[in-house]
Amino acid sequence: MRIIWTMTWKELLRKRVLLLTLLLTVVFLLGFWFIAGAIGGDSASRVITGGTDNENMIQEFTLGMFILMLGFFFASFVLAFLAIFSSFSAIAGEAEQGVMQAMLPRPIPRWKWYMGRWLGYASLGVIYALILYILILWITAVHASIPRDPVVLVQAFLLFASVVPLLVTVSMFGSGYLSSVTNGVVMTMLYGAGWLGGMVGKIIGSVGLEPGPMQTLNNITGVLSLIMPADGLQRKMQAVLFSFENINGLIPVRSGPFGIGEIPSTAFFDIRGILHGCALWTRVAPLCSQGFIGSTLKFQT
Repeated sequence: MRIIWTMTWKELLRKRVLLLTLLLTVVFLLGFWFIAGAIGGDSASRVITGGTDNENMIQEFTLGMFILMLGFFFASFVLAFLAIFSSFSAIAGEAEQGVMQAMLPRPIPRWKWYMGRWLGYASLGVIYALILYILILWITAVHASIPRDPVVLVQAFLLFASVVPLLVTVSMFGSGYLSSVTNGVVMTMLYGAGWLGGMVGKIIGSVGLEPGPMQTLNNITGVLSLIMPADGLQRKMQAVLFSFENINGLIPVRSGPFGIGEIPSTAFFDIRGILHGCALWTRVAPLCSQGFIGSTLKFQT
C-alpha cells in the first residue's frame, strides 16, 4: 500500500492538473491580497481581544470575518478542483492504460492498490488544504483582525480539509463504473449542484417568499446538500471559525452569497459520514476477495 501511495504522489506531481492548480492558487492569492488590502486598508493585524472598545472591536471582527469568508469562498473551489480532477480517472484510467501496474515490482492485493491510491490523493489534497488555509489566514491577519484561538483554528481546518477525502471517495467510486471523462463531468455537476443548493439556502431568507415556496426550496436544498455536502462542510467550518453561537445576533452573517446560511446539524454530518463510508466500502470489499494486481494482471473495473 505504501508503494502505491508513493507512486500516486509521483504521478500527481507529473500531472498538469497539479501545475494548473498551483497556477490558479498563485493567481487567487495575489488577487486576494489586493482585495483584502482594499477592504482592510493599511491597518496592521490586531488580536480580537485587544484593548479597543466594544464598537471598534465588533467592527474589526466584522471586517476580518468578511475577508475570511470571501477568501474561503473561492478557496473551496480551488480545493475541490484539485480533489476531483486528480482522482476522477483513478480506476477507469488505470484500466485503460495500466501504467502503474507495469511499474509495480511485484503483484499486490487489489484492495491495497485501491486504498493506496485513495490515501495518495487524499493526503496530497489535505497538505495542499493546510498550505492554502494558512496563507488565507496570514493574508487576512496582515489587513484585519482574525481569530487566534488555536483550538478553534485546528477545528476549522479539519472541517475545511475534510472536503478532500469526501470528494476523493465519491470520485473514485464513480471511476469504477464510469469512463474518465464521464466521471469528471458527473463529479463537476454534483459539486455544482451541492454549491447551488447551499447558495439558494443562503439567499432565500432575505427574499421574503411565502411559506409554501420557501419550504419547497428548503427541501430541495436539503436533498442537494445531502447528496454533495461539500458546501455544508464549508458553512460548518465558518461557523466554528467565527464562533457563530457567540456572535449570532450581533453581526448579520447568515444571508448573502458570502454568508454562512443555515448551519448543518451534527445528524447531517453523521448521515453524510455513513453514506460516504458505505461508498468507500462498496468499492473496497469486493476487491478483498479478488486476486492480485501487478505487471502481468489487468485491473478490471
